[in-house]
Amino acid sequence: MLAGDPAVLEAAVIGAHDEQWGEVVVAYVQPRPGATVDPSALKALCARSLTGYTRPTAFFVVEAIAKNAVGKIDKASLRAAHAALAARS
Repeated sequence: MLAGDPAVLEAAVIGAHDEQWGEVVVAYVQPRPGATVDPSALKALCARSLTGYTRPTAFFVVEAIAKNAVGKIDKASLRAAHAALAARS
């Protein structure tokens, strides 16, 4: 869904801890070379196609999405990085 945006090269979503809901969806997106990702446009895109509880609550634009040795998105690494970011906030 998020990769359908022309500015997005790759996207990954993870579940992140939330005090109110227990867990919420958080999106990490990597822009195409030379493109700029607009998180508000991604939010609008998701609002048109996804139900409320399946929509990302936050969008993080990153230079690259971590991959494992096989070349798949390393969600464990994303979760750890997100937890570290949340701990600093």
